[in-house]
Amino acid sequence: MAALWKGSISFGLVNIPVQLFPAVRTGKGAVHFRQLRKKDLAPIRYERVSSADDAVVPWSDIVKGYEYAKNKFVVLTAAELKAAAPEASKTIDILDFVKEASIDPRYFDTPYYFRPDRNGEKAYALLRDAIRESGLVGIAKFTLRQKEHLAGIKPMGDALMLEMMRFAHELVDVSDIEFPKAQRAKVTPQEMRMARQLIESLAAEWNPEKYTDDYYRHLTAMIQAKLKGKKITAAPEGVSPEPKVLDLMSRLKESLARQPKSRARRATGRTKRAARKPAARRSA
Repeated sequence: MAALWKGSISFGLVNIPVQLFPAVRTGKGAVHFRQLRKKDLAPIRYERVSSADDAVVPWSDIVKGYEYAKNKFVVLTAAELKAAAPEASKTIDILDFVKEASIDPRYFDTPYYFRPDRNGEKAYALLRDAIRESGLVGIAKFTLRQKEHLAGIKPMGDALMLEMMRFAHELVDVSDIEFPKAQRAKVTPQEMRMARQLIESLAAEWNPEKYTDDYYRHLTAMIQAKLKGKKITAAPEGVSPEPKVLDLMSRLKESLARQPKSRARRATGRTKRAARKPAARRSA
């Protein structure tokens, strides 16, 4: 696998030569389609057409503009865009170390792996293990593909991982959306207890192999079948029922009743023990 970036991690006065590799397979779970003309399956080509007169516009006549108001633009030349772009970075500078629990999970985005470059193994292992022992996350900034990025640096097994992060202005403030308050929703203690039991009955160890992309599996199987000349019969389209306001308590009871008895008993026991804990502290 080719490295996406080569440079170094700056850690105080220590520079660790590294290479950056993707940690996820982008596009692995996606099936891409081309648009074709029905009669001869010729691929459709898209033209750059002006909205003013429907004329095809050559690349040489295209400029980039920012729409600051409806149909009003300020044009930036290639030279101006180049001047605004950050300089290519060969160093990832760790600015701070912070507690991971203090970082809103919305900030984290795409993970990557660092691999030590020549003569960097010892310093790489030192930084990885020191971060692990500290329980902190390194916060860094660097430039990749003409864009400045915020990133978190943390260990994962033998690897040192970089996780792309979002800047604060990229997040939607939670106060911009109205959510139900517990008091206003009038959730009863009995409903809460039943919901806790249902959650406990569904508790399991994390096993990522358990969760599969069924759409991707079915679609690729269908494509392979068609390549072999098999006829595909489409399933009849179901009609989604209209959502109804349901009796929450009866649905909770019904959901619990459908769980295996052993899981339901364990969940009930855990919920009862959790409910007794606050009372025990008050009596003390």
